Amino acid sequence: MTTSPATEDPNSDIAIARRATLKPVVELAQSRLGIAAEHVLPFGHHRAKLSLPFVNGLQGRSEGKLILVTAISPTPAGEGKTTTTVGLGDALNHIGKKALIALREPSLGPVFGLKGGATGGGRAQVVPMEDINLHFNGDFHAVAAAHNLLAATLDNHIHHGNALDIDTRRIALKRVMDMNDRALRQITVGLGGPGNGFVREDGFDIVVASEVMAILCLATSVADLKQRLARIVVAETRDRKPVTAADLTVHGAMAVLLKDALAPNLVQTLENNLAVLHGGPFANIAHGCNSVLATRTALRLADYVVTEAGFGADLGAEKFIDIKCRTSGLRPACAVVVATVRALKFHGGVDLPELGRENLAALDRGLANIQRHLHNLREVFGLPVVVSINHFKTDTDAEHALLRERIGALGVAVHTSRHWAEGGAGAAPLAHEVVRLCEQPSTLRFAYTDEQPLWDKLRAVATRTYGAADISAPAAVKRQVQALQDAGHGHLPVCVAKTQYSFSTDPTLRGAPSGHVVEVREVRLAAGAGFVVMVCGDIMTMPGLPKVPAAERIDLDDEGRIVGLS
Repeated sequence: MTTSPATEDPNSDIAIARRATLKPVVELAQSRLGIAAEHVLPFGHHRAKLSLPFVNGLQGRSEGKLILVTAISPTPAGEGKTTTTVGLGDALNHIGKKALIALREPSLGPVFGLKGGATGGGRAQVVPMEDINLHFNGDFHAVAAAHNLLAATLDNHIHHGNALDIDTRRIALKRVMDMNDRALRQITVGLGGPGNGFVREDGFDIVVASEVMAILCLATSVADLKQRLARIVVAETRDRKPVTAADLTVHGAMAVLLKDALAPNLVQTLENNLAVLHGGPFANIAHGCNSVLATRTALRLADYVVTEAGFGADLGAEKFIDIKCRTSGLRPACAVVVATVRALKFHGGVDLPELGRENLAALDRGLANIQRHLHNLREVFGLPVVVSINHFKTDTDAEHALLRERIGALGVAVHTSRHWAEGGAGAAPLAHEVVRLCEQPSTLRFAYTDEQPLWDKLRAVATRTYGAADISAPAAVKRQVQALQDAGHGHLPVCVAKTQYSFSTDPTLRGAPSGHVVEVREVRLAAGAGFVVMVCGDIMTMPGLPKVPAAERIDLDDEGRIVGLS
């Protein structure tokens, strides 16, 4: 049934976003950043791309301070990491700093699955939220097209004689689509006779898990993009030699499809502060960060850049540092860990319906989760840290006092932020603390060295950041890891794909489990992206929809307006 705008919740994210007075993004780019109009390529009035010649021309400029926003292990209660990222960016501008926000783009899969939208919330949003959540500027479609062109070319090569002698039992490349669909995880293609190719097993990943997406987010130029695309390993020959996109001579055409997608996107917040949105890999199955190109561009245009890494600090922040920072040279000046009283009580054992009630004992137990994340960021990675507590109306003074006491005893400042309700002004104290931390000395460290073998790198991540006792894998998987090591890929970082809900591979283990064993189910080489994916536990690279997907409440009213996005 179509929802009428008259009955729509006036405090919903989409209703708040619609009441905002947006400014033409070309004018904002000129007045705030001094970017000439010819370098801002508009998609309508309120979203645009920055031209690649302009982005390339910024090389050599001094760079501002990079602030990494991460969070505790996510819960059904929600933490508000993107909302905090936007609110902090607004707050820095509110206190007189020149700040930009650098975010990933939302994927249609979660928008129609669990989230219903991924552009922040309340008075801390990037807008236009409908356009950003739905298709945006076509980047994800370009990634899907480039990836699936490679898949089609691979099958076509086999159909027309298989000159490369590809072993169809050892094809590593799946197809992709930007939607959750568990039925496509494992399929059979080529049915229907000789004209349809050779019958073989295949499957789909979600677009954000595509190596092409990772390449888009790690490439530093058109030339680097093409080189990375060329290195994608799609299969093996019958004598176990790798077959690449360059062997299929399709990497150039893939780059053509990605030419416009490589350019960072420019939007604004509800307070008319600019934000750069680009790329969208998930942190539970990919490296979970926005593009290097967008982050660098923002740093060369502002004094402070607020960015986020997906999910908790054990996933997103670890990959941000061990993959993105390692390969790009980016160095965050400090980190913000986002939490809520509700989420910490969930980690303390309280079920979702009871989270609105004061429960100091459960909150105290749940603090183990944030303490582990703080330890990782400070002791493992060497970053100054502040904790931002998103305020909910059900929180009590006693609960916030407990958080300040317990976290403060660790030498970490805690700020209760009200940016959801008050916008940038509600996060001003957090912004002042972030500015102070950015001036503190820090030396970024990695969880492992380049020289360590792949297996030891994974063990270092598991034991140092997950609290695990060890890692394990079936004999066949161990042989794969050793084969990659022997083939010269041992210098690459590892990208762990595992559940985001726990430090373990069991999503039901809340808090800070320790002593567990991380089981590796599958290993994938992402030679173009420049890392080795270790798939752990039951995590899937093609998610499924929940029992009641967000799609059921998303609709178009009779006036053509979108309802139900939140």
